[in-house]
Amino acid sequence: MKNLDFAAAFDASPNPYVVMTPTFVILHANAAYLRVTGRALASIVDRSMFDAFPSTPDEHGSDESGMLLRESLERTVRLAKPDLLPLIRYDIAIDTPQGKVLDRRYWSATHTPLLGDDGRVLYVMQHTEDVTELQTLRQQQRVNDDLSQHDPQQTQQRLLQRAGALQEQNRLLHLEADLMRSLFAQAPGFMAFFRGPRHVFEMANTAYEALVARSGLVGTPLHEALPELQGQGLFELMNEVYATGKARLLAGRAVWLRSHDRPALEERFLDAVLQPVVEADGSVSGIFLQGHDITEQKRAQDELQRHREQLEHLVAERTQALRRSEEERLAMQAALHQSQKMEAIGKLTGGVAHDFNNVLQVIAGNLQLLRQASLEDAKTQRRVDSAMRGVERGAKLASHLLAFARKQPLAPVVLNVGKLVRNLDDMLRRALGETVELETVVGGGIWNTLADPNFLENALLNLAINARDAMQGRGKLTIEAGNASLDDAYAKMHSEVTAGQYVLIAVSDTGSGMDESILQQVFEPFFTTKAEGHGTGLGLSMVYGFVKQSGGHVKIYSEVGHGTTVKLYLPRSHEAELAEELPTVDLVTGGTETILVVEDDAQVRETVVELLSELGYRVLKAPDAQSALAVVESGVPIDLIFTDVVMPGPMRSPELARRAQALQPHVEVLFTSGYTENSIVHGGRLDPGVALLSKPYRRDDLARKVRHMLSNRRHVVRLEEQVSHLSAESMPADSGSRNRASLRLLVVEDNEEALAAVLELLEHLGHRPHGATSAEAALQALAHGTFDVLMTDVNLPGTSGTTLAHEAIALQPLQVVYATGMSQVPDGVPGALFLQKPFGLAEMDAVLQRTGQPQQHVPASQSGLL
Repeated sequence: MKNLDFAAAFDASPNPYVVMTPTFVILHANAAYLRVTGRALASIVDRSMFDAFPSTPDEHGSDESGMLLRESLERTVRLAKPDLLPLIRYDIAIDTPQGKVLDRRYWSATHTPLLGDDGRVLYVMQHTEDVTELQTLRQQQRVNDDLSQHDPQQTQQRLLQRAGALQEQNRLLHLEADLMRSLFAQAPGFMAFFRGPRHVFEMANTAYEALVARSGLVGTPLHEALPELQGQGLFELMNEVYATGKARLLAGRAVWLRSHDRPALEERFLDAVLQPVVEADGSVSGIFLQGHDITEQKRAQDELQRHREQLEHLVAERTQALRRSEEERLAMQAALHQSQKMEAIGKLTGGVAHDFNNVLQVIAGNLQLLRQASLEDAKTQRRVDSAMRGVERGAKLASHLLAFARKQPLAPVVLNVGKLVRNLDDMLRRALGETVELETVVGGGIWNTLADPNFLENALLNLAINARDAMQGRGKLTIEAGNASLDDAYAKMHSEVTAGQYVLIAVSDTGSGMDESILQQVFEPFFTTKAEGHGTGLGLSMVYGFVKQSGGHVKIYSEVGHGTTVKLYLPRSHEAELAEELPTVDLVTGGTETILVVEDDAQVRETVVELLSELGYRVLKAPDAQSALAVVESGVPIDLIFTDVVMPGPMRSPELARRAQALQPHVEVLFTSGYTENSIVHGGRLDPGVALLSKPYRRDDLARKVRHMLSNRRHVVRLEEQVSHLSAESMPADSGSRNRASLRLLVVEDNEEALAAVLELLEHLGHRPHGATSAEAALQALAHGTFDVLMTDVNLPGTSGTTLAHEAIALQPLQVVYATGMSQVPDGVPGALFLQKPFGLAEMDAVLQRTGQPQQHVPASQSGLL
């Protein structure tokens, strides 16, 4: 018995068998079944029993045989019990020389359910017997009996009448059943019938299948067919109706169902009744569900209610708007007048600051020359230092004026305001004193902004000092930082505001407050409510100009006797925060190169010429751009042009720079100004590649800036000469470089010409270099690749080379090489190597040969390479 092949036994049985699914799809039939039906297995498998063996209506159009077969099969599935169909006529199509002909056949069928472990019907097996001959004999016998006992004509007439009546009755019943099925299927409301405690689908109409986005539900328990109903209380409700036999009404019940076009669940609203089906003995055999999907009606009602409320709200708003319209018009008119006034004052103060800075530059330059000439006279040195402090205070006032006029060259970087506010805590406490309580509140997840950190710190310090004075040294100052959004409605009320996301800094005090008349003038330069000699009136004007130039917005709220809140809105930046800068210093050195000074102010020009001459440079001078261009066109070799931005005449300084560099490609251009007029500053930032030294400047600042630019120039010239020489000679790399390992180098140099030359020389040495023009670009390269050596300049735009080096070695274990014109590199990475600009191929190769060897960190002047 262990080796019995049940499949083979099934196929070898002389009795006809066929196996179907609970939905009457044929899965298999044995040879005996195929033989008596005259079919091939492939022609009936996976087809419905009623499709594979369609019944033939009788003479009266009745399909009684098909109906009897279907009812027997459905009883088998519904009751999960065998069902006997003693006699059924089912004609079989047979092949004859004349074609297919229907052969009248009679059958006796037994339908047996095959159950799973859970009692659910998995398959239905039909055992069929052909009883055609037996039925024919019985009919003949009855006919013979009737003929022997009755008049043949009367017997025949009676039989015909009975057969006709029976056929008519069957026809009516069949029509009635078809009508009921059609009405059920086409009913506009959804309907379903569930049998048993597991709520197995017995019937489900088209509307129900459309509602649940499924078909073929018959024979499946509710919790398996619609698992998304779990947790919505509907399974429990069905159990309650089945257990109690009491109907339940659902009115506007929210149900989450799967939609047709996407897997996500969709909320639907239903009106439905759950009606128990009670048998004659009082037991509940199932549940009949009937209802309507009222989702659209519910949404329409909700939308109508929303529109009604919105309409009421709009009416109320419109009523208020009509009352406010005149006030808004007057307010906008006043705002326009205020804006025009502030713009006019800004132009005036910007012009004043320009001339003031030129005066300060003359004074500062001569004082510094006097200091150099009187190094042995301590008394004179003290007087010069005192005078220089006065110049610095004047420069600060001029800087405030330029900030208000939005003409101050800013150096904005991406920064985190929360971190900046926290770092200011100690300085603010010292400025406020012990009798003022300081509270700092920084919101979580604060955005970054693009602003000049030095000007922002100065603005917050000014606001804090103003608040301290308003509180007369006693009270509470609160600084809050967080995220804010200014919407279109707010922007409409404030014409200078662009709607969007901002970083907000609010400074609030508990001081005396201000009335409306003071608030109208509070941002104007030199306006102050303090006693004479206790304030310049430039603090708030500087704050106003700085925020406006940064693309932001300032708003003051104040109430007399209760205090003031100043809110600074700075635009949100989606860029990453700039790393904190490490300070760098360099010795003050001069040189012997030729510098062309272009300055329209004669006193400033002479002072600058003397300062540069004292540093050892050969100095040429010109009073305007036109004259300077004539000097350049004369062919005199010039290393650097030091030119004011604002000068009289038809030619502007940027045009002079462009034409001079076209004639002498290696000439450097350094701009100076106390008022830039947007010629080299746009959007509050210097144009790319522009070098600027703001007036008034110190001798040391001028010396460092000029030396840095000239060192870079010499460096570029030397590199290009070596690249040109190698290209002309077509020299291959020397054997030593070929035998050494190839290094992966990340070279960081903001001068693109120098960078291109260094990369070409490194490739000549057999290395694999990658270039970057800023520390930010270098950090991105480090995040996506691996390098052996970082070769970086120290003076870079944005993050310095020393800061980059510290961050780089935190990311990767690599050797750092500083390629710089500086004589000292503070806060360098221990073990770093140095290349003094200008360097060439031999110096660079010598340093790279030392990479990977233990190094001692020594000053550049002692490295043997400088």
